[in-house]
Amino acid sequence: MCQKAIYPGTFDPVTYGHIDLIQRAVGIFGELTVAVGHNFHKQPLFEVQERVALLAQAVGDIEGVAVVEFKGLVVDFARAQKAKVLIRGLRMVSDFEYEFQMALTNRKFSPEVETIFLMPQESYSYLSAKLLKEAASLGADVSSFVPDFVQDALRKKLCKV
Repeated sequence: MCQKAIYPGTFDPVTYGHIDLIQRAVGIFGELTVAVGHNFHKQPLFEVQERVALLAQAVGDIEGVAVVEFKGLVVDFARAQKAKVLIRGLRMVSDFEYEFQMALTNRKFSPEVETIFLMPQESYSYLSAKLLKEAASLGADVSSFVPDFVQDALRKKLCKV
């Protein structure tokens, strides 16, 4: 059975860890919407339209994946999309407490939407967009963590800062 799932996040920027989870999720569920959020509590480096464009370029050849932006509660977005599954990535134990709390809160708002946790390949388990941006801002070559066009976008963006 093909089940639609939502993988929400900030994706600032998209990394190989995100792409790995996208491939895993679409392999399980058949149809995946990658939902790029307007997170007003974070100050992303890239505007939401830039994040959507980078993600679309990164996953454009993966069948069954759509990339869109959303505002508001992710469970409201999931209901509007007629999706019953949210995908969340867990890299390290340190992610678990926050993700567990968010999953339980989402369940309270929308009991029909389930949260499924997926782990990336071990080689991406330590990768975080925050650390990646910091390294790139200091001139590090981050091409082993992101596609080349994302590294180029990071360099252009960070040179403006």
